[in-house]
Amino acid sequence: MRIVSICPSNTEIVANLGQTHLLVGVDNYSDYPREVEHLPKLGPDLSIDIEKVAALNPDLVLASLSVPGMEKNIEGLEEYELPYIILNPNTLYEISEDIRRVGKAIGVEEKGRQHAEAFMSEIDEYRQQARQMEQKPTLYWEWWPKPVFTPGELNWLNEISELSGGINLFHDQQVASFQTDWEEVKKRDPDHICMVWVGVKEEKMNPDLIRKRPGWSELKAVKHDRIHVLEESLFCRPSPRLLEGLRKIYTVVKHENSK
Repeated sequence: MRIVSICPSNTEIVANLGQTHLLVGVDNYSDYPREVEHLPKLGPDLSIDIEKVAALNPDLVLASLSVPGMEKNIEGLEEYELPYIILNPNTLYEISEDIRRVGKAIGVEEKGRQHAEAFMSEIDEYRQQARQMEQKPTLYWEWWPKPVFTPGELNWLNEISELSGGINLFHDQQVASFQTDWEEVKKRDPDHICMVWVGVKEEKMNPDLIRKRPGWSELKAVKHDRIHVLEESLFCRPSPRLLEGLRKIYTVVKHENSK
């Protein structure tokens, strides 16, 4: 098969299934695994060059609606009459179902089933461990600093928070992405601040920018130096690599609980 992926999380699902050799093109932001770096780049995920996609003569395009604005890509695929499936998960279970679905679509159905089950099995293990933690620190996930965007209840980071033994600071918001402001975050006074600015490498995120915000020096997370600069690619993409992110934040929360 000739497969094109136009979203990084889709590329990572193909990698999870051990099928990167089937990829003939990817979006500009697909940077994992390393073997996809040499593939033709088809533009940023919000404005894919559909003409380039068509020129690759794909048997299947793995599309996405995980970011507002991606609808334009779907319209282009329709216009060129290219075969595609859309992945748009918000929960960890939905990600496991996408692993299963992609496996079936690209000819490795049994492997897709096995990998989906392994994904959910590890999540269940963390769920059991989290139940035994007495303290439940609050985690403020910052997707973007101004305007402030953070995950609500309907996003996988709400689940990642719980599985790590913590609580998402904005778990009471019945949306996947919630726009708030610095003042509201200050009122909620999180135990941990997790910087995961979408599309920004961790070396470009400076914790001092958090410390300098008006009144934020009094926050528990700031006073106890619990500002965590985390890899956006391990927390903001709906792919199996979220488990790697979960392992990291679980270690952080468990360490704080043991003090």
